[in-house]
Amino acid sequence: MHTLSTVEKKYLLDSIREIEDFPKPGIKFKDITTLLGDEKAFNLLMDHLTNRYKEMHIDYIAGIESRGFIFGAALAALLKTRFVPIRKPGKLPYTTISEKYSLEYGVDEVTIHIDAFSMPNNQKPKVLLIDDLIATGGTATAAVNLINKAGAECIEACFVINLTFLQGDLDIKKTTSVYSVLEVD
Repeated sequence: MHTLSTVEKKYLLDSIREIEDFPKPGIKFKDITTLLGDEKAFNLLMDHLTNRYKEMHIDYIAGIESRGFIFGAALAALLKTRFVPIRKPGKLPYTTISEKYSLEYGVDEVTIHIDAFSMPNNQKPKVLLIDDLIATGGTATAAVNLINKAGAECIEACFVINLTFLQGDLDIKKTTSVYSVLEVD
């Protein structure tokens, strides 16, 4: 399996703009729009992900709202497979199922269509979950649980960036494997 070199990882990381104090004081926001606008960086990332997942026979890629849609839909097209959006409540027009998760102060929720992962002959679909960044892991853990609740198997959760100091990947690793392209301490 192809791995990125230190130089390639540095190039990708350098293509991501950091915004101080956004969305609130003390936060260093990782703005991936600059990576998306850098043709070399975006193609390097997508080629890497395509090479990583092309032999896994993935039936669906599920992307978490909203930046996971960008990477997930692009990767699904490159792998010639299906894409499923995982959204906040009230955003999907058909019957949905949901998974709640705890926030620092309160609860949030993610949803998918009840028939999002249909397969012929009652096969259990293999799903790759993707998002731009994992921080505390609440949304991603809920998304993995939601995929499994919908009758599919989440074979891996993939993130462009893992903020390792927040250890958000630890809960997810209890239910599926985790791959991060870039790790930031």
